Amino acid sequence: MIKPHHRLAILLHDGIRGGNGKTGLSLLRFSEANIVAVIDRECAGLDLVTLTGIARPAPIVASVSAALAYQPDVLAIGIAPSGGVLPEAWRQEVKQAIAAGVSIANGLHTRLMLDPELTALLQPGQWLWDMRQEPDGLEVGTGKARTLPCLRVLTVGTDMAIGKMSTSLALHAASQKRGWRSKFIASGQAGLMIAGDGVALDAVRVDFATGAIEQQMLKFGNDYDILHIEGQGSLLNPSSTATLPLLRGSQPTHLILVHRAGQTHISRIPTVPIPPLPQVVELYEAIAHAAGAFAPVPVAAIALNTYHLEESVAQDAIAQVHQETGLPCTDPIRFGAEPLLDSVLK
Repeated sequence: MIKPHHRLAILLHDGIRGGNGKTGLSLLRFSEANIVAVIDRECAGLDLVTLTGIARPAPIVASVSAALAYQPDVLAIGIAPSGGVLPEAWRQEVKQAIAAGVSIANGLHTRLMLDPELTALLQPGQWLWDMRQEPDGLEVGTGKARTLPCLRVLTVGTDMAIGKMSTSLALHAASQKRGWRSKFIASGQAGLMIAGDGVALDAVRVDFATGAIEQQMLKFGNDYDILHIEGQGSLLNPSSTATLPLLRGSQPTHLILVHRAGQTHISRIPTVPIPPLPQVVELYEAIAHAAGAFAPVPVAAIALNTYHLEESVAQDAIAQVHQETGLPCTDPIRFGAEPLLDSVLK
């Protein structure tokens, strides 16, 4: 629902420097919309490009009221607070935007369309998009995606929130550049805002999660040469439930393993170590293959998140992972996704 012609403001309070701004920062990096303002009370007045390293020179303002001066027609909630619930202070700002005629893209679990005070303010042509909803008509998974003629490239990770969506989007862009009929399949709120369609996997009942991904494969798989499926979670993270439905629903032909350089344990759970990458590769390939129940699926390459490293250190880290795993490795955001795509297509 966010289109290239939209004038987009991003609600990102404390998210530019904090740990809950993944959605908004992803929109800055990948959205085709015209981003006219970023709302962050902590960073108001500072330079967005300097703070984020993203070449998107939008002004940072302290409130929705200040953002309205830039005439947005869509406000995207770009922060994900704990539990995915919209705090009351932010709800008041969203209410102010709706009253001003601005449509809302909402990726939180809080359903704005169930709030009568907010819906009463809507004007003709104005919308509230609650994207974390289970699609209609879901069935359980059947493995049918393995019959499709297209390539299906799924990003998997050593942890959550390490760059799986960004890697899939970079691979999608590289595929389109080469003239391939490519489709990005979103499975989370940021991906949905960027792509405009997909499935919010964490809103789907677990019995139907595999079927929801399979539904996306069957919808697009005959019309595209290659599907790039946005990964979620990690088989290593005890709080993650999304990776296995993605593996079974997409029936991938290739996996791209995403890892943050230097990370040795699961974020926020230091008692769970990340095994050596060759062992993680073996784990994902073994579970995808399921002892022969499904076709062998190779980890084609490693996408290494080096955002926190100086460039020379990042290049050394990439070389080390390549030597350790024997697989092509690069940071697709920093240095381009072409080596990863080459490994898929060879």
